[in-house]
Amino acid sequence: MPAHTEVARALRDAGLRVTQPRLAVLAAVHDHPHSDTEGLIVAARAELAGVSHQAVYDVLRALTDAGLVRRIQPPGSIARYEARVGDNHHHLVCRHCASIVDVDCAVGERPCLTASDDHGYVIDEAEVVYWGTCPACLAGSPPPSSSDTRSTHHPEGSEP
Repeated sequence: MPAHTEVARALRDAGLRVTQPRLAVLAAVHDHPHSDTEGLIVAARAELAGVSHQAVYDVLRALTDAGLVRRIQPPGSIARYEARVGDNHHHLVCRHCASIVDVDCAVGERPCLTASDDHGYVIDEAEVVYWGTCPACLAGSPPPSSSDTRSTHHPEGSEP
């Protein structure tokens, strides 16, 4: 995670006021990439005990709108958040434990932005989700513990 001063600077540079909830949530997203909202609430409360559910939801929306956080939602999954923004990376999702990892584009600079037919659109992002089975599930290991919020699986629609 970036230093506290770097997180505060990122908030200011994005035109956001620096508040304790914003610092706690942005730190949680950096520390727990691909976490769902519930996991981020737990992580943010570890730093700022009194932060409410609603405050975390509001902060995530503000951070996403400001471009500091990216919201991803693989089909059949709840929304997840990551601090890796500004590039065109993709995700690999385990069908069994729902863990998510980043996958860079295969070759070159943003090759995924070249559509066979752009239909007149100006394409600025492409989203690819790879699906498979993670090494832990292949080995028959139990899914990561619930404290590893990157892999917490919730049935579709269970997030408010």
